[in-house]
Amino acid sequence: IYTASFIAETVRAGILAVSHGQTEAATALGMSKAKTLRLIVIPQAMRVVIPPLTSQYLNLTKNSSLATAIGYPDLVNVFAGTTLNQTGQAIEVIAMTMAVYLTLSLLTSYFMNWYNARIQLTER
Repeated sequence: IYTASFIAETVRAGILAVSHGQTEAATALGMSKAKTLRLIVIPQAMRVVIPPLTSQYLNLTKNSSLATAIGYPDLVNVFAGTTLNQTGQAIEVIAMTMAVYLTLSLLTSYFMNWYNARIQLTER
């Protein structure tokens, strides 16, 4: 809920960052409110929203891994607990667990950076 409220506030701020003149111009062209939102407001808002949204997605990944380890020990116990008890190699098992979360974070960051670069305005 904590991260969801930050994401909602980021999206709201991005939508409010679009100039009111843009919606007035769309209305002057005869566009409906839904079409204006879909074709004018959201594409411009996404340019503002993506960078802070990337940070919030990474926070969500980090916080969910922490919540899983603390709040749901049965889920973590299968991998980090059972494997650790049967192999006795604590460093390797913890390193593998950390590598999984590192991979998830890097994939999230890569995708969001790729998407951000794709929607950026290009200078002529």
